[in-house]
Amino acid sequence: MKRSSPLQRPLVTADGDGVVGHAGSVLLHELADRLGLTQALSAGLASAFGRVRQHDPGSVVRDLAVMLADGGDCLSDLCVLRDHPDLFGSVASDATAWRLIDRLEDDGLAALRRARAVARCQAWAHGARPDRLILDMDSTIVIAHSEKENAAPTWKRTFGFHPMLCFLDGTDEPVAGRLRPGNASANQAQDQLDVLDDALAQLPDRNFAEPGLVRGDSASGTHAFVEGGRERGLRFSVGLDLHDGVREAILSLPKDAWRPAITQDSEERDGADVAELVAHAVAGWPAGTRAICRREIPHPGAQPRFTDHNGYRFQVFITDQPEPDIAYLEALHRSHARIEDRIRCGKQTGLRNFPFHDFEANKVWLELVLMAADLLAWTRHLLLPAGPARSWEPKRLRFRLLHIAARLARSGRRLHLRLQRDWHWNALLVTAFSRLRALPRLA
Repeated sequence: MKRSSPLQRPLVTADGDGVVGHAGSVLLHELADRLGLTQALSAGLASAFGRVRQHDPGSVVRDLAVMLADGGDCLSDLCVLRDHPDLFGSVASDATAWRLIDRLEDDGLAALRRARAVARCQAWAHGARPDRLILDMDSTIVIAHSEKENAAPTWKRTFGFHPMLCFLDGTDEPVAGRLRPGNASANQAQDQLDVLDDALAQLPDRNFAEPGLVRGDSASGTHAFVEGGRERGLRFSVGLDLHDGVREAILSLPKDAWRPAITQDSEERDGADVAELVAHAVAGWPAGTRAICRREIPHPGAQPRFTDHNGYRFQVFITDQPEPDIAYLEALHRSHARIEDRIRCGKQTGLRNFPFHDFEANKVWLELVLMAADLLAWTRHLLLPAGPARSWEPKRLRFRLLHIAARLARSGRRLHLRLQRDWHWNALLVTAFSRLRALPRLA
């Protein structure tokens, strides 16, 4: 048996020079400037903050967004950027950042949203535009561990907030979100329509080959939301509760009405079938509405439901898309489940914690979280080459690229950021910087 030699422990001293951590995060910092986000923030907030100030408010907001994208979840985490002035410039103190958020409570949200729309227009022009406009709606519970304004008991018997969110499928951009009290209903149509309006205001254009589509689960399956979406020029694909009429329509289907369901790769799914229900199952819904049912055998250990029948579990959604292939429509609707991953990634980017007592301040925090998630999405789509890296979640992106250590050196009046020679991902990071600096500055 070969005995391994013990690991040699290094001597630790505090006399290093020129070493910086989180060096990859300067990629996000530069991207915000290149896409015009910082400039739009500065212009939008200039009138509210006057001329006499030490820190430009647009730069402070940018730094907060970069801090959140880097993994921070409270104001004090700004120290990560502040401790590296050669990389990130002069970063505001925690007190200054708090005063800015306090000032933004009045009318600053509109300025933040306008700036995000300006940057999105630039990002889409550079290639981040999706192939089809699909907006995914959902809400989530965010736990509050102390008494905060409008924190309340939730339907999950927890305590906190219940924000409503909208993500853009294909790019993972969180185009809109609104903070709500914990006891807000998941199926509040007006809240959903308000978020949908915010999302549409973020889009540089809606000129796609196919009509825009809004997707949601059964919480979005209300007449008010469906009709509101159609008034805004969107088709819909939303879940439908299995009430008695729908259940009867399912059980009355002949055997030959069922056809195999398909996966996202257009291959048959084992143990799953789809069928279109008769028209009376959608009586009262807008003209052109169709109800499509999926039946499947529950996975081992699944909790039985009262709507199960003959060993099958049923789910129904309604849509006004005219596509004749119901298996394709069902697979397209099932893709809405990806929003759960996007919300989970959002909770890795500041959404897990609303740090302030004031509800209005936490609304600003949510907008900063959306801005940070935008920066991460644009980084993946614009700066990383096609391949697995484009699907990296925030944690993996940080551990492989953003949190890398490097050495700063000055030579020939230039500042050099020297990455570790044998770091496995340094070539990918160098490529990302090269792509960033090759982006033209659009008017």
